[in-house]
Amino acid sequence: MAAPTTAGLLAAGHFNAAFGVFAFAGLSDAADGYLAKRFNLVTRFGRILDPIADKALMLAAFVTLALLNDVPEWLAVVVIGRDVLIALALFVALSVQAPIGVHPLFLGKLCAALQVIYVGVHLAALAFEFPLDAITPFDGYVLAAVALVSTVAYFGVWLKAMRLAGSKGASPS
Repeated sequence: MAAPTTAGLLAAGHFNAAFGVFAFAGLSDAADGYLAKRFNLVTRFGRILDPIADKALMLAAFVTLALLNDVPEWLAVVVIGRDVLIALALFVALSVQAPIGVHPLFLGKLCAALQVIYVGVHLAALAFEFPLDAITPFDGYVLAAVALVSTVAYFGVWLKAMRLAGSKGASPS
């Protein structure tokens, strides 16, 4: 629910409210994750739904901020394209029954954290009307570089799984 709410508030120019929803979503997600791990309340449904909700919020934020010209369009394409490529690669691997694990890499976690920080800072700048001249466009370049490097790392995991799937299907000569 945070994704469409954040996007709608941003589009309507209610930057303070959008920042508040985004911050609340982030804090509640962190608390939920901590409690789930601390008290072993992790469910299969939660393991699937939580990352989808996180990705939906980032998608909504990047698309809306790009439409508002607060985030460069090329950066939104890199960040969203990364997630689309990873999802497609996972779909392909699972459909050919490749032995692929669905586990985040360190670079993936770093990329996600940088995305949250990037969006949070840009939303805060809109909400509280402070300039980002000291960090832009370099913050976008850093995020894009980490996104691209993490995409390559996930591609390596995918290639390994596809090779293993191919070697299982090969008949002995």
